[in-house]
Amino acid sequence: MQKTVRVKGGVEAAFRLFTDGIGKWWPLATHSVCQNDAVACAVEGRIGGRFFERDRAGKEHVWGTVTAWEPPDRVAFTWHPGRAADTAQGVEVRFSHAGAGMTLVELTHSGWERLGAKASTTRESYTKGWDFVLGECFARAA
Repeated sequence: MQKTVRVKGGVEAAFRLFTDGIGKWWPLATHSVCQNDAVACAVEGRIGGRFFERDRAGKEHVWGTVTAWEPPDRVAFTWHPGRAADTAQGVEVRFSHAGAGMTLVELTHSGWERLGAKASTTRESYTKGWDFVLGECFARAA
């Protein structure tokens, strides 16, 4: 699945907002493991870094692991929030100049086959989910 959005601002700002700023915009109440009990999420900015959330009790729930860290052009990570790591899909987000103070953000989510019988319904929910999440992220940049 691929999602593409054009956003105002430069590539570096868009990359920082998506990665370093994720704790300020990610919709934890609806798009997290703990939902209303989630208090924070973060991406550790390095290959091997965690993409995770923290709940009210301080427990951390790993969503994935950073597999590529190429600021400001690209970040990639495994993706398995609330599931075992062996079911992880891959997510890659690329940032490129789109002219006149705009950035093109391209998110690719692959590896659905690792979910077996749940692949189709999970992919369908992420089709809408990524639209919502990207909207939340880049609404902050407007």
